[in-house]
Amino acid sequence: MSHSVTVTRTTTTTTTSAIIINTGYIKTWPGILKFAELILGIVTVGLVSYYYQRYSNFTQTPETFFLLMAVTFLVGTFLLLLSCLISISTSSIISKTIYEVVYHGFAFILLLAASLTFIIEVNHKKRSYSNDYEPYFAAAIIGLVNSAVYLLSTIFAQRSYRGL
Repeated sequence: MSHSVTVTRTTTTTTTSAIIINTGYIKTWPGILKFAELILGIVTVGLVSYYYQRYSNFTQTPETFFLLMAVTFLVGTFLLLLSCLISISTSSIISKTIYEVVYHGFAFILLLAASLTFIIEVNHKKRSYSNDYEPYFAAAIIGLVNSAVYLLSTIFAQRSYRGL
């Protein structure tokens, strides 16, 4: 005697478009350093761009160089931090590549050069800056601090790249 058995299976598929934020990344040292770089970059760009608008001549090479470097690395750091926050796999994958070492190394060198050039220019022409001396000097000092944070990020990125 032979029996036939029919099995019916129901499969339900759901899709979602929820964005998962990797909040754990901001608690790691690379995340904290990127967040600090972002905040310091916002402060320097805000200070220099606010006082930069008062002048209309094109002889502001140190200010322009400093503002250009600060904005460049502010945007780059924002995009790195954002990509590590919205993708769980990005934070672990990108730290194992040479990209972060190169990025933070160049940010350190160029922001250090721009900050030193700017602080020397501000101190050299103290009288011509008159009321804008203190904000420009503060922005240059914050730029130096930010370059030191980029140096720390370079060291952490190098250690992560080497697998230490």
